[in-house]
Amino acid sequence: MREDEQTDHPEELGPQSLETGGAETACGDDAAASPPPSLTDELATLIDDGRTYAEAELAFQKTRASLAGRKIGGAVGFIVLAVLLVHLVLVALVVGLLIALTPPFGIWGSIGIVVGGLLLLVVLTVLLARSSAKGVGELFKDEDT
Repeated sequence: MREDEQTDHPEELGPQSLETGGAETACGDDAAASPPPSLTDELATLIDDGRTYAEAELAFQKTRASLAGRKIGGAVGFIVLAVLLVHLVLVALVVGLLIALTPPFGIWGSIGIVVGGLLLLVVLTVLLARSSAKGVGELFKDEDT
């Protein structure tokens, strides 16, 4: 019977409906006959589910790490290419400076100016690196000494 067909008259309900108080069981007799699962069965199921979850999580993290590794590898490749291109730009700048300075100063004068300027930049860079390294050293210096 559907809900809209049910009435409040008990005589219209079948004999089984009267015994169960009008509520029919959906599970049937099999559900009442089978005992509920034991605590050890529940724990075994929980452990099995936890193991399955851990395996799935591990597989997911491995896949994610693999993808990240490929992306990082690509980024490192592009950085190396950029450094190589900067090196070529600097070589072109040096050659251009040599060509531009040759008429007023001669070939040896332009070489001296360019090499001297580059050496000055190297000394300046080394001094800046040394100053930065001292700052890092001070971060790890023991306060007692």
